[in-house]
Amino acid sequence: MPRRSTRLSLTDETAAGSDAKRKRLSTGSTVKSTAKKSKYFEGSDSDDSEDPSDSGSAYEGVEESDGDSNSNSEPDVAESEEEEKPKQKRRSHPPSKKTQNHRSDSENEQASVPKTVKGQELWREGVKTGLGPGKEVFIKKPKARDPGGIDYVDDSIHPNTMLFLADLKENNERQWLKAHDADYRVSKNDWDTFVDTMTEKIVEKDETIPELPAKDLVFRIYRDVRFSNDPTPYKPHFSAAWSRTGRKGPYAAYYLHLQPGHCFIGSGLWMPEASNLALLRENIDQNSARLKSVLREEGLRREFFKGIPDDERKAVKAFVSQNQESALKTKPKGYDQDNPNIELLRLRSFTVGKALPDDVFLGPNAQERIGSLIEVLVPFVTYLNSVVMPDDPPSEAASEDE
Repeated sequence: MPRRSTRLSLTDETAAGSDAKRKRLSTGSTVKSTAKKSKYFEGSDSDDSEDPSDSGSAYEGVEESDGDSNSNSEPDVAESEEEEKPKQKRRSHPPSKKTQNHRSDSENEQASVPKTVKGQELWREGVKTGLGPGKEVFIKKPKARDPGGIDYVDDSIHPNTMLFLADLKENNERQWLKAHDADYRVSKNDWDTFVDTMTEKIVEKDETIPELPAKDLVFRIYRDVRFSNDPTPYKPHFSAAWSRTGRKGPYAAYYLHLQPGHCFIGSGLWMPEASNLALLRENIDQNSARLKSVLREEGLRREFFKGIPDDERKAVKAFVSQNQESALKTKPKGYDQDNPNIELLRLRSFTVGKALPDDVFLGPNAQERIGSLIEVLVPFVTYLNSVVMPDDPPSEAASEDE
């Protein structure tokens, strides 16, 4: 036979003990509420204390019972404690984004953006706003600078273009230019328009220059920083060059440079290729009188050589001084040190330039003044092109037709 289990007897003994305990509790004079936490996690307070001030609720908004209150009020206090606990926990949570977005106007006014200082502008990447978490700052993109009652015209530069270039030099960063794109577009268009109208003047002075659009004449504002120690991404100036092939190519060119305080005009060949440089040195060695006669031109001496007298040596010295930066320190290969034209043979650039005040570009006669300087430079550019890229001689068929 299977063995009879003794679990029923144990259960009966436990039930009997529980009934006896209930009887003892029912005969007691006072019934206290059960402690909400284990006494091992409580402080020095005792569960057996009958003082209402000791057993009262610690949460705000719960009224304590009087000293002569009966025992029936204590369970009510305990129940109110249980109801208050989850409410307090919910209040301790941080407010949601939806609640933050519906703040009152007075609270939004108090959360003001701090004033920025140089180098801490909000458009800079990584700059802290000083606002609390969950708050956003919207930076309104600036509009183009007000023209100030001065119209944009085709034959001169607007003052706002100069102001933009000055600001770009002080804030030469991608984030700044992105935030001031409107100013850049207006200034760039002002310069392109000036270049287009200037082309007509230059073509009148030099018939070898074709009428090309501004996009083939204007240099880009972006710098190539791959091999440069200067990390700034933009050129703080506008510039353009006119040659037989636009801003690029092997021909000598006329050059305009617009930069506040550093405007200038120039022409010539800057660091030509080795083959073209060899042609120039060969021509100087064999027939230096041709270049020297060009340098002695009255207009060139007056406008670009500071008004020196008609002296061959002084003209050569003035020309060499303008190209000394890239010149060789010793004689070039294949030429003697005692060559009478050694100063010209050492040159690696053949350019002529002159600084211009900003008012020249801003005035109403800007293109007339620049056009007169271009006219002075035409013989110099013509000489360089005749040596480096000479025109093809007329063919026999063409001469027979004539």
